[in-house]
Amino acid sequence: MGTMNVSLPDGLKSFVDEQVAARGYSTSSEYVRELIRKDQERERLRGLLLDGAASAPTAPVDDGYFDTLRRRVRQRQA
Repeated sequence: MGTMNVSLPDGLKSFVDEQVAARGYSTSSEYVRELIRKDQERERLRGLLLDGAASAPTAPVDDGYFDTLRRRVRQRQA
């Protein structure tokens, strides 16, 4: 595992310390790792949304679409 030192203004360090204590993290590193993981996930979801927005339109999703899905699931369960 790599190491990274980060300098924070006193106000941000206090905030991190408060979050560590309030949210049950063991260390500030654990808190920061969680923030980075969440940011990675946000970026991944953003990419998926942009890919979807750029994709060709498909058939509308209506009651018939969901009825067909339910029927296919039931057939597989039988």
